[in-house]
Amino acid sequence: MAPTIAPVRTSTDLPTSTTVVIIGGGIVGLTAALTLAERNIPVVVLEKGRIAGEQSSRNLGWIRKTSRHAADLPLAQAADRLWAEMPARVGADVGYRQAGIMFIARNETQMAMHEQWLNGVQALGLDSHLLSRAEIARHVPGVQGQWAGGIYTPSDGRGEPTLASSAIAQAAMAKGAVIIEHCAVRTLSTSGGRVSGVVTERGEIRCEQVLLAGGLWSRRFLGNLGVNLPTLPLTCSVLRTQPMEGPTDIAVGAPDFSFRKHIDGGYIITQRGKLDAFLTLDHFLLGPQFLPQLKAQRSFLKVSMGKYFFNDLKLARRWQPDRVSPFEKVRVQDPAANTELNDDALRNLRAAWPVFEQARIAQAWAGTIDVTPDSNPVIGPVATIPGLTLATGFSGHGFGTSPAAGQLAADLVCGSTPIIDPAPYRFERFA
Repeated sequence: MAPTIAPVRTSTDLPTSTTVVIIGGGIVGLTAALTLAERNIPVVVLEKGRIAGEQSSRNLGWIRKTSRHAADLPLAQAADRLWAEMPARVGADVGYRQAGIMFIARNETQMAMHEQWLNGVQALGLDSHLLSRAEIARHVPGVQGQWAGGIYTPSDGRGEPTLASSAIAQAAMAKGAVIIEHCAVRTLSTSGGRVSGVVTERGEIRCEQVLLAGGLWSRRFLGNLGVNLPTLPLTCSVLRTQPMEGPTDIAVGAPDFSFRKHIDGGYIITQRGKLDAFLTLDHFLLGPQFLPQLKAQRSFLKVSMGKYFFNDLKLARRWQPDRVSPFEKVRVQDPAANTELNDDALRNLRAAWPVFEQARIAQAWAGTIDVTPDSNPVIGPVATIPGLTLATGFSGHGFGTSPAAGQLAADLVCGSTPIIDPAPYRFERFA
């Protein structure tokens, strides 16, 4: 059962024109819309289903710098500042709490990886530091088992996916943005060799710029335009407990479980050591590009072939603007939670912190992540289609960096000085 997001009353009227159209009403598209609206730039967000209906409301809510690629850290650091400002900016609680994130290691090999990462980012001035087992116990009392140590970043935090997107959407609309749900974009219109509008299931909207923030659907949308975006889907299963007394407000990640406090007093838990990799045609088409990543993470992937493969195969990869698109056939990607993985996560957590023996499951769900070959997003223009900018492929990190990612995308769309150097996110790196 998917999480229920705070309700938002969006528009039902389709404008004939605007300056910027954003395809996708997830949190990155919404933060971009908020940024543009604050700059008095007319913007329309078009969402095929409900805003934040897919991964934007189904993620873990972690806002972290710890263990990110060095090139991705400036975006995460900018996001920290923007998350802290977000409640005042949108006039609502988005669940942001700067309670820290800790990763713990079972052996010296895992500990060496944390140490190597920390050494590699020393110049960035992070507050991350290594922990002994005794220090883990001081920060998170009641720990059991043999732990080699950990790494802790007190300035990391968390937010509430079911609150944040709704609050950002409300604020964007209050500042002039138009958001329309249940309105899929089928393709782009072009004139004179550049984008001139979008064709939706309800008609055309003329515009000067388009930002594609379509998450896992971006690859299929671009494929219909002859553009190859290399992303593959992975599915993460999650559970939420009923309110309970827990050991800490710090979010904790171990090799085979993680937990963080939920705003209602329960905990969000997942199996960090396993993701479902439901095979699709794209796994075979893109295999060579992902081979290094697949080799490094093979033990983390639960590979299977079943109905997901055939359901995906049924969806068109090419279609005409006057035909029903795949985005109208599947409004929301809603995979079932993997009970086996969730049960395993809770079992492993209880062995480490016995206080979770009292945990009772309130809800379980799953979400599909769009992963790039280097696990970093694409935020930047498509050179072959002037007027089209991408903000997609976030590889499970989109919620945490969304305020900065959305602002960076908005900066690039309107030609402003970018909030951070966009070079690491260039689409051309996959050419």
